[in-house]
Amino acid sequence: MGEAISHGVRALSPASMFLAADVGGTHARIGLVSPQPDGPRPVTVLEYHRYACAEWPSLTAVLKDFVGHLGRAVQVDRCAVASAGYVLGDAIINDNLPWPVSIRDIRDSLGIEQLAVVNDFEAVAYATQFLGHADTTPVIESSAPQAVGPVLVMGPGTGLGSAVLLPGHPHATVLATEAGQIALAPGNEREIEILRHLARDRAYVSFEHALSGPGLLNLYTAVCALNQQASVLTEPSQVTQAALARSDAAAVEALEVFCGLLGSFVGDLVLLYGARGGVFLAGGILPQIRDVLLTSSFRQRFFNKGVMRAFLQQVPVRLMEHGQHGVIGAAGLYLDGRHAKPGEIEVPQ
Repeated sequence: MGEAISHGVRALSPASMFLAADVGGTHARIGLVSPQPDGPRPVTVLEYHRYACAEWPSLTAVLKDFVGHLGRAVQVDRCAVASAGYVLGDAIINDNLPWPVSIRDIRDSLGIEQLAVVNDFEAVAYATQFLGHADTTPVIESSAPQAVGPVLVMGPGTGLGSAVLLPGHPHATVLATEAGQIALAPGNEREIEILRHLARDRAYVSFEHALSGPGLLNLYTAVCALNQQASVLTEPSQVTQAALARSDAAAVEALEVFCGLLGSFVGDLVLLYGARGGVFLAGGILPQIRDVLLTSSFRQRFFNKGVMRAFLQQVPVRLMEHGQHGVIGAAGLYLDGRHAKPGEIEVPQ
């Protein structure tokens, strides 16, 4: 099964194990987990695999393949799913997923009795409680002592996700947001021109239209149009590769605009939520462009908030790999008992 890891599944009580899934537009990350009440994390990940969504016809098929590789001795009847979108009748609705997700089909096909659905970035935010400094890369460091307060988690991938972790006892609370749908705010003349170009094809331009995989392609197309040149790249990955190789000037500019807008937007969200506890940048794109991000205008734009610069200088910003964190967060939220009682499904609206 490729990326599977094993920690002695057969030695554990089957009743303690359950499935946890982190479903995005590009990848579905599936884990078999078991509670770890006294450990550094809420669960131990016993088995894990990352699937390319485009290669599978449904989430049910992905889950069935994962369970099939566990063997007949392992039976699970509980599942926690982290996904962008919302529940409508029998389906999880999200334009960024490659297929509709049928709740009934998952239950009937796998014998799932309890299915909890949470927001994907809510799950990632929950999991940041268990990160060590060695698990992240500093983007902006602060000499001020680490403050206790809200923690902002956001990141561009197939879409633009965002959530806020609110420390508390006996457990933290996570606020799921749709911050990616905030109206795009340009910060200089070039970005005004780009916004004007993007607005030609849509009545409303959100930050997600620029800060996501498709958004990076939108920026590249806009830069090409403004430069009166043909746009030859047709996939976000091509824009990223060309920018990193510095083989296409429009791609290089698009990625720089991307980083500048990101810095400005993250700074705005820190002020909006009073995120004294810091920022974690996640998503599928940023680890790929880490070196560009660190030398880009991200930092300058993050601090460029007038009289609030001094506040922002106390807020650390760190880059994290997505990895298993969504799976761990979905499982942890489920164990907190705040999302699903037997037979119920809940998604933050």
